[in-house]
Amino acid sequence: MASSSQRCTAFAGPKLVTSGALADVAADVKPLIQPGAPESVLIFDDATGAVIDVDFRGTVADVRARLDSAPPSDVVAAPPPQGPGRPKLGVVAREVTLLPRHWEWLKCQPGGASVTLRKLVDEARRTGGDKDQRRQSQEAAYRFMAAMLGNEAGFEEAARALFRGDAAGFNDLTESWPVGFRNYARKLAAGALVPEGA
Repeated sequence: MASSSQRCTAFAGPKLVTSGALADVAADVKPLIQPGAPESVLIFDDATGAVIDVDFRGTVADVRARLDSAPPSDVVAAPPPQGPGRPKLGVVAREVTLLPRHWEWLKCQPGGASVTLRKLVDEARRTGGDKDQRRQSQEAAYRFMAAMLGNEAGFEEAARALFRGDAAGFNDLTESWPVGFRNYARKLAAGALVPEGA
């Protein structure tokens, strides 16, 4: 579920209408949402490149109220209080499937399997930050491009340049695209592209 403060961008056909917090963007595009309107209006999440569904029924105030009452998409409802015993301390129990040799290795580590797995995850997050950011940028740009630009000239080549991290190639291949779409695709892809000479 979308949150009212989520950053997003709206398009009416190929024209960029507005960018900002979802509640503000929804208020700006509400007048454009009319039966029989010549162009459809789509709102994209700036972090993921995914389309955001907004319930536009009622007035602008109704739309804002629904968005303000929606929990952020990454918030999970707290579990009901537990009885006596050890407190949960924010620990979430989930199943992990490993091979027997992995379980044997974990069993021999100081602190046990859970402590070792938490340390491994923390280390991977610390050392893989740039790589994760690059991947997220690629995925967001590609998601938007596939939704809106799949029939444009150079789409496949631009996607390949995106995943290679080729900024110059991506910019050249996207130059003929509709300006609003092109600029937004470049914005989403910025974290994945390496400038020429870098």
